[in-house]
Amino acid sequence: MKNLLLLLLSVFLFSCNEKKEKYKPIQNETAQLDTIEHNGKKLMETHCYLCHSPSAKENEGRIAPPMIAIKARYLMDYDSKEDFIKAISNFVENPTEDNTKMHGAVKKFGVMPKQVFPENTVAQIADFMFDYQIEEPNWFKEHWQGHGNDDWTQPGKKVIVVEKQKTYEEIGLEYALSTKKLLGQNLMGAIQKKGTLEALAFCNIQAMPLTDSMSVKYNATIKRVSDKNRNPNNKANAEELVYIEQFKKDLVAKREPKPVTIDKGDKVHFYYPIPTNTMCLQCHGKPENIKPEVAKQILKLYPKDLAVGYGENEVRGIWSITFDKKK
Repeated sequence: MKNLLLLLLSVFLFSCNEKKEKYKPIQNETAQLDTIEHNGKKLMETHCYLCHSPSAKENEGRIAPPMIAIKARYLMDYDSKEDFIKAISNFVENPTEDNTKMHGAVKKFGVMPKQVFPENTVAQIADFMFDYQIEEPNWFKEHWQGHGNDDWTQPGKKVIVVEKQKTYEEIGLEYALSTKKLLGQNLMGAIQKKGTLEALAFCNIQAMPLTDSMSVKYNATIKRVSDKNRNPNNKANAEELVYIEQFKKDLVAKREPKPVTIDKGDKVHFYYPIPTNTMCLQCHGKPENIKPEVAKQILKLYPKDLAVGYGENEVRGIWSITFDKKK
């Protein structure tokens, strides 16, 4: 009996002194998101898919590598979840050519704009990417294997999405993000190919028609409005101004902004913020930081412009969307 106790004690002490094993994601394990409720999936789709869409084609709107490419590249260097999350968070906090691991992507698309995200948002996204399989374009596996990763398959647990009726908040967010994606891909594509002046021309001529086309697609009224509008048609009304101020407080407090839905009889009104990043500041930043030729063109196109003076992560305006209640 004494020998048995000594044996158990030695096993216990040995176990406590072992080095912590690195986390290895479980391959092909299934899990339902409606029971797991991992917030990182929704945050990734909200914050990342504008640029890192898994469905954008090579020459038709792809302005950055898909998220799976980022996951695959960072897993080459970081096989513990803690290090993976830290590395991605550090880059997003300070995106530069010196800090990047994806030199080919930077050469092709440029360095991502610096953005300030609500506290813990990037960590939750990276946590989800590490543990679960994320959307993967049908061309990616062959592409990645062609870069010397012959036996690569995406690690992580499979996500089973259970279809359920969307809430009004989810419907409004879908309309806002789809329109944002359409405008953003065209705008950033114009900047990448021809520079800021071309982006101004795009906004002046195409932004409103493209937004209207999404209104037709969704049978809704989709608007971008601001308390400091550039286009007079984008001036916020009294109710919209209230929510602009509310979202400003959220960003200052580094809270993840939540969409606002207002029930108005047979209609739903939806509001969601449009924050600034470093790319926005080329046309909307402090006057002294806007290039003279850009400032001159802004005043030519918009003589009564109010939409300057912004810094990073400020509320440039909001999505104001009205749609019918679903029967």
